Amino acid sequence: MIRSAARPRVQLPNVTLVAVTSVALGPTVEALAKSMRQAEFAQVLLLSDQPPPPGADPSIIWHRTDRLTSRADYSRFMLHDLAQYVPTSHALCVQWDGFVLNAKSWDPQFLEFDYIGAVWPHFSDGHNVGNGGFSLRSQRLLEACTKLPFDEIQSEDVVIGRLYRRRLEEQGLQFAPDGVARRFSYERTPPSGREFGFHGAFNLVRYLRPREALRLFRMLEKGMLAPNERWDIFRWALLRGRLGLALQMLRRKS
Repeated sequence: MIRSAARPRVQLPNVTLVAVTSVALGPTVEALAKSMRQAEFAQVLLLSDQPPPPGADPSIIWHRTDRLTSRADYSRFMLHDLAQYVPTSHALCVQWDGFVLNAKSWDPQFLEFDYIGAVWPHFSDGHNVGNGGFSLRSQRLLEACTKLPFDEIQSEDVVIGRLYRRRLEEQGLQFAPDGVARRFSYERTPPSGREFGFHGAFNLVRYLRPREALRLFRMLEKGMLAPNERWDIFRWALLRGRLGLALQMLRRKS
């Protein structure tokens, strides 16, 4: 039998892949691993109060952090602490519910920008880029964010992409335009199938086998899924006959 050659990975020597978390540790490490199958990064970092679970890829570098007990703690860390861990010109930030989909969709032009995240379709004022759950950030942006105020109410990507975007742009930082952001990733916009990556639990189910999806969602702590996310997953699963997943979403309280 002739074995097909391994799919080539895109080489990203100027990019650090990084995840910051105190929850969903197993799914987060799986998201890192899926991204690593598509691209070779300068470093892969897990910033957490917990070490990687047994069997995790040994090339994932763990840095112990204080426990993040809330979304506000996470946002504060992303704004004020992340910069010190990233040695490269850019960081690709991922969460448990997003990863690199297609190495062929990488465009070196992405590195020309200081921030790229999926488009927020509910904003139409030109400040709609974007989602931080799968985002590319320059070291310059990370450093600038350490000086941004944080009120513990807004999420860190809203702080960057909306509240203080103008201030950051006045410092010479560049946000990707809408068209580039749509090629980079998607969240709440219809996918073209050619995006480099994605974010969102309601999108994650598209890329998981039935048993894998059931296992992953059982691993999640309470509070990891918002009601609208559970509803989106329930509706998606029901329409496709994924009754086990639909039932799991009905049983989850959060």
